[in-house]
Amino acid sequence: MLLVSSSLLVLGSPVLVSSFCLPSGSTCKQGEAEGVVISTGANTFFGRAASLVGQDDDTTGHLQKILAQIGSFCLVTIGIFVLLEILVLYPAYHYSYRDGLDNILVLLIGGIPIAMPTVLSVTLAVGAQQLAKYKAIVTRITAIEELAAVTILCSDKTGTLTTNKLTIDRTTIRTYGPFSLEDVIKLAAYASRTENQDAIDTCIVNSIPDPSKAHAGIKVLDFKPFNPVDKRTEVTYREESTGKLKRVTKGMTGIIVELCSRNKTEEIENRLEADVEEFAMRGLRALAVAFEEVEGDDHEAEGNGFELIGLLPIFDPPREDTKQTIDDAMALGVKVKMVTGDQLAIAKETGRRLGLGDHMYPAKVLKDGPAPGSKHASLDEMILDADGFAGVFPEHKYEIVKRLQGLGHLCAMTGDGANDAPALSRANVGIAVEGSTDAARGAADIVLTEPGLSTIVHAIRGSRIIFQRMRNYSIYACAVTIRIVVCFAVLAFAYQFNFPPFMVLVIALLNDGTIMTLSVDRVLPSMTPDSWDLAEIFAFAVAYGLYLTLSTVILVIVILETTFFQDTFGVDLEHRPGVPLANDRMLHMITYLQVAIISQALIFVTRSHGFFFMERPSVALVVAFCIAQLISSIIAAYGNMGFTNIRAISGAWIGIVWVWVCHYSCLLPVHPIDHLVRISFGSSLSISSNLP
Repeated sequence: MLLVSSSLLVLGSPVLVSSFCLPSGSTCKQGEAEGVVISTGANTFFGRAASLVGQDDDTTGHLQKILAQIGSFCLVTIGIFVLLEILVLYPAYHYSYRDGLDNILVLLIGGIPIAMPTVLSVTLAVGAQQLAKYKAIVTRITAIEELAAVTILCSDKTGTLTTNKLTIDRTTIRTYGPFSLEDVIKLAAYASRTENQDAIDTCIVNSIPDPSKAHAGIKVLDFKPFNPVDKRTEVTYREESTGKLKRVTKGMTGIIVELCSRNKTEEIENRLEADVEEFAMRGLRALAVAFEEVEGDDHEAEGNGFELIGLLPIFDPPREDTKQTIDDAMALGVKVKMVTGDQLAIAKETGRRLGLGDHMYPAKVLKDGPAPGSKHASLDEMILDADGFAGVFPEHKYEIVKRLQGLGHLCAMTGDGANDAPALSRANVGIAVEGSTDAARGAADIVLTEPGLSTIVHAIRGSRIIFQRMRNYSIYACAVTIRIVVCFAVLAFAYQFNFPPFMVLVIALLNDGTIMTLSVDRVLPSMTPDSWDLAEIFAFAVAYGLYLTLSTVILVIVILETTFFQDTFGVDLEHRPGVPLANDRMLHMITYLQVAIISQALIFVTRSHGFFFMERPSVALVVAFCIAQLISSIIAAYGNMGFTNIRAISGAWIGIVWVWVCHYSCLLPVHPIDHLVRISFGSSLSISSNLP
C-alpha cells in the first residue's frame, strides 16, 4: 500500500508499507490493506496534538497583570492620603461634610489614571497598524507588548528559515569518470519530468540555465517515473545530433550502484561511499546518476551497462535574507533556536550555514533527559543551552516552549502547519508565517503575509517602539498621581487649602487629551528585550511626583508667606472679607495654571533617556501640548466661574507662573533625579540609533 503520512507529520512523503501503525489523517494513494483501529478521539496522534492547543491557557494576559499592578499602586497611594485627610480634616480642622468631600474628590479625580486603558489601547492599536505595514497582522493586540519582551525565538526550519524548495548544491556535486559537472546536471535533467510535479525532478530541471529547454536536443522514447519500489527514474532517448540511443537513470544511491556494471572499480566505490557519508553528515540528500548507451534502434533493448557518472547533493537552502535576519535578531538580544521535524544532520547543516550553531539534539532527549556525565545537569539547562532540536513532534515543540517559559523567558514561536498549532498557542507570541494553514493562523497571535524571518525582526523593533511609548505613559501617569495626591493633601494639611474639584477635572481632561498623542510619539527602540521593571517605574514616579509637588508648594508658600510678587511686580490677590487667604479664588487659579503647565511638561522628561531637549518629540505631541497650554492660559485669564470658586487672574500673574515654571520649575533640575534613579536601579538602557 502506498500512503502519504499524516498532515501533522513534518515533511510527509509517500511511503510503501506492508505492516505499519498509522496516525489518523494518513491518506492512502495506492493499494489496499486491512486495518484495526486501536485509538480514537483524544488518544490518536491528531487528538493529542489538538488537546495541547489552548492547554494551560492563562486568560489573564501579561499586559493585564502589569496594568493591575500599576493601578494598585495608584489606588493604594490615593487610599492612604484619602484616609489621612479623613483623619485630619474632620477631627482636627472641623471641616464640614461638603468641604471635606471636595478635598477627597480632588485626590480621586486627579489621582486615578482614568485614561490609562484608553491611552494604552490606542497606542497598541496604532502600533498594530504600523506593524501591518511590515506585513505582520496582529490577531491579539496585547501580543505587541509581549513581543517587545521576547528573549527566545523558536523557529521552524522548513519554509521559515529555508525556502521549502529543494535545490541542487552545485558547490558539492561529485563527478566520476569523464563527465563534467554540467554534463551530470544535464543528463539528470533528461531523467526528470516536471509534469509529474515531483519535487526532486523539479529542482533538477530548475538547476539548468533554461528549464524550458531541459529536453532540448533529444527525443524521449521511454520514461519510467519514480516509485517506492524501484526508487529511481529512467529515461531512454534518441540524441538528435547523432541519432544514437542513450539511457540515463537517477535515484537512491544504493539502487543505482547495484545497476552499474561498466567502469565500476573499487576506487570509485570507495569514493562514492566516502561522498555519501559526507553528504549524510552534512544533512544533504544524495542522488546518484548513471548513464549507458543502447546499440541499434530498439529503445527497449539492453544497453552496454550503466556507468556511475555523478552524485547530486539535494537540500532545502536557507532564504537569502535569513542569515542577516538572525544576526539582526541576536543583535537585538533575541536568541534564535531551530525546532524542526527534519533529521538531526539536516538541522545541523542548516544551523551551520545560518550561523545558528550546530549544538542541536534529537527529540528523544526531551524524554530521556541529558546523558549521564554530560555537561548539563538537567533537561531545562540542556534546552536553554541548545541551538535547536530535530525530529520533533507537536508535543515536543509544546514541551520546549513550556520549559523555556518556566525558566522565566518570554518565548515566541513560528510555524506554518497544523503540527505547530499547540506550540503557537502555548508561546507568549505565536507567529504564523506566510502560507500557514488555517490551524496555525487560528492558534497564532501574529500572522505574517511575507515569507521569511525578516518581517519578524521588523515586528520586534516596532513592538519595542510601542513598548517605550507605553512605559513612558506609565511613568507619567504614576507621577501625576503622586503629584496631585501629595501636593493637594499637603496644602490642605498646612493651610486648609480647599482646591476646587472641577478645576482638577479640567487639568485631567487637558492632560489626557495631550497624552493621547503619545501613541504616535517619536521614540527610540531598545537594543535589548524590554521588560516591566515596576520598582523602577514607581521610583521614577515618586521622584518626579515629589519634585513637582515641591515646586507647587513652594510657589504657594511664597505667595502666602511673603509679599515678593506683590512688591516686585505690583500684583495682588482678591482678598475677600472673611475668606482665608489660602482659599483666595485668584490663588486657586494661580495654582491651577502652575499645576496644569508643569504636569503636562513632565511628559517631555518621562519620554527621554537623557536631557529632554536631546530627543525630538513628535509634531503631534508638541502641537497638542501647545494647544493645551493655550487653553489653560485662556482659562486663567478669563475663567470667572463662581460655581467653582475661582477667579480670572491678570496677565502679570500668568507671566509670573510661566516664568516660575520655566526657571525654578524648569525641567532641567529633574535630570539629576532621573539619573540618580537610573543609577540606583542599575538601569543602562541600550537604545537603537535607527528610527523607523
